[in-house]
Amino acid sequence: MTTQSEKAQLFRSYHTAGEAFIIPNPWDIGSARLLALAGFKALATSSAGYAFSRGLPDNAIGRAQMMVHLGEIAGATALPVSADLENGFGDAPEDCAETIAQAAAAGVVGGSIEDATGRADEPVYPFEAAVERVRAAVVAARALPFPFTLTARSENYLVGRPDLDDTIRRLQAYQQAGADVLYAAGVKTRDEIAAVVGALERPVNVLMGLQGVVLSFDELRALGVRRVSVGGSLARAALGAFLRAAHEMRDHGTFNYTKDAVSGNEINQLFSTAAQKWQKPG
Repeated sequence: MTTQSEKAQLFRSYHTAGEAFIIPNPWDIGSARLLALAGFKALATSSAGYAFSRGLPDNAIGRAQMMVHLGEIAGATALPVSADLENGFGDAPEDCAETIAQAAAAGVVGGSIEDATGRADEPVYPFEAAVERVRAAVVAARALPFPFTLTARSENYLVGRPDLDDTIRRLQAYQQAGADVLYAAGVKTRDEIAAVVGALERPVNVLMGLQGVVLSFDELRALGVRRVSVGGSLARAALGAFLRAAHEMRDHGTFNYTKDAVSGNEINQLFSTAAQKWQKPG
């Protein structure tokens, strides 16, 4: 069985090998196992996807419950898992540090800390406070007995502040503070992405799956993007199909949605294969 340290070293190597990769975001054990069977080499959790699966909006899951979820995803396959740790579940740098320690104890080998506050009156942390939070997360990550890959996220674009200059300034500061990966969440255009990548010296993660984003993986790779995640879009795609089916039944009394549904035999076979492949001894 692959150890956490081995997973961590493997995950880190994906960022330094010079080849871009897609890191999709499952929201439960089943979706994690299906993505592993599909051939992806690492996974990242989605706070939004998990919240939706619990019947809650994004950012409504507390740290204790999120750590249980991280343990489930990390244990679902042999793949390295990076965690969406939101804003570290608290404003203080110490909150970020504690969240990194707990995430590592849950079994993940990487994680992201974002600079969004969750408050409408001040949607992102002031610059110095944001940098100090990343610095504390870095210290916690470096204290672990394996190379935890820390991602620092600038949330400007996702909270309605499309300020490219400030986004780059923040990411450069997070890089200086020691973050391993930089993440400009919400940048969409070729020029914006190229500007972010060109201003940084460490791997950049770009979020796909947002409305209005049409760049392909090959195009992102050509721009120098090292890692591509999809956030809650896979969960939203599944829920979209579910809602369309529900509305079809309610409004028309028809069941045409079944034409696009995976067959029971196929999904049973996939999950049987997954269970056999990743079943822990004993």
